[in-house]
Amino acid sequence: MSLVKCEKLENSAVELQFSVAAEDFKAAVDKVAKREAKKYTVPGFRKGKAPRHLIEKLYGAEVFHLDAINDLFPAAYAAAAAEANVEPVSRPDAEVVSSSLEDGVVLKVTVTVKPEVTVGEYKGLSATKLVEAVDESRVDAEIDRMRHRNARTITREGKAENGDTAKFDFEGFVDGVAFEGGKAENYSLKLGSGQFIPGFEDQMVGHEAGEEFDVNVTFPEEYHAKELAGKPAVFKIKLHEVTMEELPELDDEFAKDVSDYDTLDELKASIRKNMEEQADKQAEVAVENDLVDQVIASMQGEIPEVMYENRLDEMVNDYRYRLEQQGLKLEMYLQYLGQTVEQFRESFKEQAEKQVKIRLALEAVAAAEGIVVSDEEFEAEINRIAESYKMEADKVKALVSADEVKKDLAVNKAIDLIKSSASITTETKTQEASAE
Repeated sequence: MSLVKCEKLENSAVELQFSVAAEDFKAAVDKVAKREAKKYTVPGFRKGKAPRHLIEKLYGAEVFHLDAINDLFPAAYAAAAAEANVEPVSRPDAEVVSSSLEDGVVLKVTVTVKPEVTVGEYKGLSATKLVEAVDESRVDAEIDRMRHRNARTITREGKAENGDTAKFDFEGFVDGVAFEGGKAENYSLKLGSGQFIPGFEDQMVGHEAGEEFDVNVTFPEEYHAKELAGKPAVFKIKLHEVTMEELPELDDEFAKDVSDYDTLDELKASIRKNMEEQADKQAEVAVENDLVDQVIASMQGEIPEVMYENRLDEMVNDYRYRLEQQGLKLEMYLQYLGQTVEQFRESFKEQAEKQVKIRLALEAVAAAEGIVVSDEEFEAEINRIAESYKMEADKVKALVSADEVKKDLAVNKAIDLIKSSASITTETKTQEASAE
């Protein structure tokens, strides 16, 4: 491949013109002829048995040329883009300028490329690190969650209370007529959870196992089943069982049962420490985001729309893949949400645009600083990925692009540089201040 020219066009597009040598083109044509000749029919010969020169005489001397060009194009195009030092971000619009066995092939490609952007000042920025204080109430709330996770379920003797779980049969009626989807047997419901329409669970409270009674409610005006929206309904209830949680005593024995600590005070201290570490990490992330936002605000350059569209596609496809890992199709999931694919895709738009801008800004910082990634850093990252996914390092290398991994590492080093040069003030915020 030989790069003929690289001409910049409007809107981050370029025109690349490159050639493929005659000997390479001829070799590709010969290879295609061997592969494709069997598809052609020539009178007097069984299909696939006609000699090449007769196929070319009957179907045209250039019958195998286009397939040969298609075979050569990917590698030649990639080499031309690399030599021109451009990074395509869209599908190429290609055309053949000329082709012959004597002179080879000349190709012209128009493609959108990653834009050249610049950033303003990225060193000496200022940010405030707001670390949320961990007060006793947060520790107590976590202890309470642990108690509920370790609670025993026992039968309630007497009337049902909020927080109890009721097992019951029900059938709903509107204007005295049972409606579709309004009947179930041995249904379990935690009272006070708000799973049923307003008023239903409140009327379950105060009844005992074995009772049969009516619950009178009105469906909300915005109820998803339009034929029921806003209408009064009666549910016939047969209450089979009421169970309640019996929480463990809050003492040192509880701490021993649920953790590696011998006392409740030690358990609380550990919870506090973990919460404080988590709060500090969250504050660090917030500082990074603030600093990067400042860099983005100073960025100059026109970003092609296709980059946003590409990122949107990646985000939707990633979501689709994660759903399929759970055995659910995206289209079915969106039916549950009452959304179209277009609406779902649109919901990622702001996030996608932000991610594209972040990447471009940090790549610009890395380029301005001449940040390079050493072989040792690359190998360390491969080993980290391998360990994370329980794979062999060689298999990871076969699956990932070395260039992309190094770009990711360079971007991370750019973030570290921005943070290390920034003036960061640390403040503690209380839970009340956070709520405001």
